[in-house]
Amino acid sequence: MITKAEIINQPFSGQYKERIYDIKSSWNSPDWTWVKFEDEDFNEWCGEFRGSPRGVAVSTKYKTVLVLTSDYLFQVDCDSGELTEYESEPQYQCLTVTPSGDFVIADYYHIEKIESSLKDTKRVKSPIKMDTIMFHGWSKNKLLITCDEFLNWDNHLELELDGYTLEITLKDTDS
Repeated sequence: MITKAEIINQPFSGQYKERIYDIKSSWNSPDWTWVKFEDEDFNEWCGEFRGSPRGVAVSTKYKTVLVLTSDYLFQVDCDSGELTEYESEPQYQCLTVTPSGDFVIADYYHIEKIESSLKDTKRVKSPIKMDTIMFHGWSKNKLLITCDEFLNWDNHLELELDGYTLEITLKDTDS
């Protein structure tokens, strides 16, 4: 079972056992993303995904890996390594997984929770309308998010997403 996944630079030929994940389409870019996978026995192998890299996240809760590229959002089964679902030309820019195992993804304007399927999404409510959303990593159970206020691009904000309640709050920057 896949326990870790990370985006890497193109590996040397023969460095890893490789598997190509490609969707046939005339709209495909010439770009590729390489993801190094590791299983519970510390065996490593590499997946090659169509599109430039945007993010990767593993959920043991759903036994799923999501790989976000410029061309596709790929869903890979952790047990078999098989591609189970994909979304073409995703508008998403950021991808992460909460400490409880839920996928969180963002386009420029909204943040969503993805559950067992790419079609099973739920929009996360925000205290403001957002633009240019960026994820900056987890601190304990809080995801740091930066964005601009929609239609007020001079107002740069820091937000926090609670990993358990999925509540977004404005970060207190006075402390």
